[in-house]
Amino acid sequence: MIHGAPGPLQIMIIAGWDIGGAHLKAAVAQDGRITGAWQVACPVWQGRGQLDAAFLLVLGRMADAGLAQIDRHVCTMTAELSDIFASRDEGVAALAQAAMRHLGADTGVYAGPAGFVPAGEAGCHVAAIASANWHASAALVAARLQDAVLVDFGSTTTDIVPVTGGAVAARGYSDAGRLLAGELVYTGLVRSFVMSIVGAVPFRGAASPLMHEYFANMADVYRVLGELPEDADMQATADGRSKTVEASRARLARMIGREAGEGTPQDWRGLALAFKRAQMRTIEKALLQVLSASVPDDAPLVVAGAGLHVAAEIAAGLGRRCIRFASLLDCAPDARAMAAHCAPASALALLASAQ
Repeated sequence: MIHGAPGPLQIMIIAGWDIGGAHLKAAVAQDGRITGAWQVACPVWQGRGQLDAAFLLVLGRMADAGLAQIDRHVCTMTAELSDIFASRDEGVAALAQAAMRHLGADTGVYAGPAGFVPAGEAGCHVAAIASANWHASAALVAARLQDAVLVDFGSTTTDIVPVTGGAVAARGYSDAGRLLAGELVYTGLVRSFVMSIVGAVPFRGAASPLMHEYFANMADVYRVLGELPEDADMQATADGRSKTVEASRARLARMIGREAGEGTPQDWRGLALAFKRAQMRTIEKALLQVLSASVPDDAPLVVAGAGLHVAAEIAAGLGRRCIRFASLLDCAPDARAMAAHCAPASALALLASAQ
């Protein structure tokens, strides 16, 4: 019998989605290689229609990249905390339903150690699903490294997750437990209110208390310092004005009861640096707490998120070896930066690819 030549192997295309309260992130893996990653603004607190619009926008971008046909969709979420939902139970169920509407009834939802569950059954696994995106990123790190600490410094929060013996070794799982363990720090590169960072800052030789008003956020700080990644700040500014360095200086000046004309560019840069360093100390304190809980001394820090460069600075200050999350991935060069920015989405796509 004469056999014909074997046909080409089918390449599985899997999309991972991270449904956040401020952003929708997605990454696509083709045969275990990240080939694209996207983030769009998704202020869920403004209404459920924001999520529908965000899904359509990202799906359109995937189609533009030649990825209109996806073999499998999997998702994780943090937007269940949005105040449009009365409870986590309501939020998880609503987000799972939205995912099924846009991605298909066979969409999988990440439930941490339990793996993926059908989106239609999400309401039965709320405790495992709610805000579990950090676990996906850490599980991928654990598949690559025996010992490490993931530091994902995002736009809103910072996840600090230990990995020991090739397994996720987090002491907390819920938001409450992770806050107590130092594994969740509610501070981020972009959206954190400046008044939440520190009580007083040095300015022209005095320690100035802050106005407890939402005049500025940390995006203004990093913009003034020239350290804000392109497209990291997708939400409106505190005053609705522009996203220029000059406008950010004016917003920061208001935090100490001043106008921008009352200081020089160097003064405002110094003020921004004081805010940055205060934020870094907050993250470092939590990181030291995590490191003290039986993490090997030689375990590297794996940095990810929009603020991974700041996390790398913290690692250097502690004398810790630093590994960039993207270096653990097989990733197309033009997708590498966004894949690290969208670490949970990238991790989901790869974890599902390995099943």
